[in-house]
Amino acid sequence: MDQTIYLFIITSLSIVLLLVLVMKLKVHAFISLLLASCFVGLAAGMPFMELIASLQKGMGDILGFITIVVGLGAILGKLLEVSGGAQTMAHFLIKGFGEKRTSWALMLTGFIVSIPVFLDVGFIILIPLVYALAHKAKKSLLHFAIPLLAGMAVTHAFIPPTPGPVAVAEIIQAPLGWMIVFGVLVGLPCAILAGPVFGGFISKRIFVPVPAHIEFNDEEESKASRNDFFMIAFIIILPLFLILIATSSDMFVDMGYINGDNFLIRFAQFLGHPFIALTIATLVASYFLGFRKGFKARQLLEFSDKALAPAGLIIVITGAGGMFKEILVQSGAGEALAEVFIAYNVAPIVMAYLIAVVIRIIQGSATVAMVTAAGMIAPVLIGLDYSDPHKALIGIAIAAGSCILSHVNDSGFWLVKKYLDISEKETLQTWTVLETIISLTGFFLVLILSLFI
Repeated sequence: MDQTIYLFIITSLSIVLLLVLVMKLKVHAFISLLLASCFVGLAAGMPFMELIASLQKGMGDILGFITIVVGLGAILGKLLEVSGGAQTMAHFLIKGFGEKRTSWALMLTGFIVSIPVFLDVGFIILIPLVYALAHKAKKSLLHFAIPLLAGMAVTHAFIPPTPGPVAVAEIIQAPLGWMIVFGVLVGLPCAILAGPVFGGFISKRIFVPVPAHIEFNDEEESKASRNDFFMIAFIIILPLFLILIATSSDMFVDMGYINGDNFLIRFAQFLGHPFIALTIATLVASYFLGFRKGFKARQLLEFSDKALAPAGLIIVITGAGGMFKEILVQSGAGEALAEVFIAYNVAPIVMAYLIAVVIRIIQGSATVAMVTAAGMIAPVLIGLDYSDPHKALIGIAIAAGSCILSHVNDSGFWLVKKYLDISEKETLQTWTVLETIISLTGFFLVLILSLFI
């Protein structure tokens, strides 16, 4: 037991080291995770070359999957951005929902658009629409911006193929299909509560005018058509649908309802693998959102290059999370963590959420919080006989924890402050509360679902 306590202390100190490096010394998250991994390995007594081999294996195992998924997802999102697809979807949904339910339409727009498009990019693309709606309705900007942000924040954290949940799923070995199912089941109520409900409440108490420097053309009409909307919705939903079909096939094969050697089943599993599903969606988007919109092949190549630049940062941080997990496994620290959880009767789903919460609050980055929490929990799950749905719920718990209390150490905080042109106090009263509602509601729903899984 002494060795177990020692390894548990080492693991705890590695988190402290990580936070000091990121916050105090301003060391990049990738290097910080690498140093924290080395600290655990060396302190646990791992031979030098075994430590190096484990770092390489941890990085290689996760990058083989995450690079392809995040890369394809980034290109798909870029095509949606440059083609005007996000604005088309927003205009059509607002028209369909009606003027009185515009906030619900914006929440749904954010929820759908943020599946392939990074949150900050999607918000910057759609904020002119929010300005125009607030100007026309003579309402607080928050009435429209909060629902949009809520929809985007939920999808960004909970639903693959956005990078965060993809990274968590790969580290803890949870199927993406189940992550999508639970991400939607948990995410939609969170988006509703943090979006239209909270937005309607806070916009009556804080009036935020449209920034003075924004100019409007009141005669401008949207050229969005019904066909464009359904085409864009089809492209976004296509990879999710294929992945869910594959997950359902796997589940029915495991239950013995269908024969796994059947060609159609194997073909469905092939098409539904994230690599193939996202490749198909990207090719379809390249044609309909690229060539059909008048873009040339050279332009599409440039769009792909630009899309992969920000994706690279997320990929290397995720890879570092894979290294951290592997060192915890190989050093025995993960097993020690599991023994402590069992000894004190702490459920991994609760601990996963709490770890993500602590790291998120202290250092600000949701991505770092997610990959670190997943890296710590993954070795614990190895010794426990958890089903794929239960692993996915733990992944959603981590995602929920990574959302809480966004404040001045989070880049998203300053993005919202800048584009809504509000003070730090007002940003805390709006964006920070919104993120916390998502976190607490998400964790509560995860706990309820875990009772039935």
